[in-house]
Amino acid sequence: MSVGSRPLVPSRLSPGGVAAHGARKEPKSVLGGYIVLMKLRVVELLLITTVPTMVLAEQGWPSWGLVAITLIGGTLAAGGANAINMVIDRDIDALMDRTKTRPLVTGLITPRAAMIFALALEALAFAILWVGANLLAACLALAATLFYVFVYSLWLKRTSRQNIVIGGAAGAVPVLVGWAAVQNSLAWEPFILFIAIFLWTPPHFWALAIRHADEYKAAGVPMMPSVVSMKQTVRQMFVYTVLLTATTLVLGPVANLGLTYMISAVVLGLGFIASTIDLGRNPSASRAMRVFGFSITYVTVLFTAMAVDVFIKNGI
Repeated sequence: MSVGSRPLVPSRLSPGGVAAHGARKEPKSVLGGYIVLMKLRVVELLLITTVPTMVLAEQGWPSWGLVAITLIGGTLAAGGANAINMVIDRDIDALMDRTKTRPLVTGLITPRAAMIFALALEALAFAILWVGANLLAACLALAATLFYVFVYSLWLKRTSRQNIVIGGAAGAVPVLVGWAAVQNSLAWEPFILFIAIFLWTPPHFWALAIRHADEYKAAGVPMMPSVVSMKQTVRQMFVYTVLLTATTLVLGPVANLGLTYMISAVVLGLGFIASTIDLGRNPSASRAMRVFGFSITYVTVLFTAMAVDVFIKNGI
């Protein structure tokens, strides 16, 4: 069955027992609906990793024009991918309390209109990155979209408990795009950053999925917390946070970063590890959401520290 012909489940079929306060506010206008399709809050997190990576690649602040082009292109590419994902997932979105007000579920926007919008965003993103930065950055952004749509959304999300592990690679590509936009090539530093975001994604997302495990189960999505015990999920989260911390420490000598970054990586890493240990000892949805919140703080502060370290080292 094609993406555009998936059956739509009525929005009233939210899973029993899920608190109503988890539902998102329904957009009131078509314009608002298109903005919701892009999931800009998620895009914002991706862009947090892009600019510091550009600073590392430039060993200083890149031109404002290049930063703007990269952010605009990255936002459009990620927004287009998110919109396609909503077209694909509109049937299961209707079953989940936190997604049942999305514009494709309520009928505010048709699947066909959403796909046209998404493909237009992708074409525009590719053109902007190619003309304003370089072809490598444009191709990397397009590759992230194709991986997210075909590998994660269409294949893994509904079939494998490792869906977010493998599919999360798409969310790690912005660091490659940021580096490529500056250097028009790739090196060890962006690949290490790619691995770091790849390892960060499972504990970050599983912490949120613990809160919504019943919804994933009702929708038939084998997200880790909905198919194994919380104890097993937290054990895997712990492993990923340890590997993540080790990876961020490897970046220090490879990228010739100093104490500002290294101290931040150690403190933040230990904090992330400790938060997963605490969740294992005191399992609850509220503590899982604390881990989720800390994971966002973690990546924001870590990448900021990386950029600050570059500025300090170069006397900027």
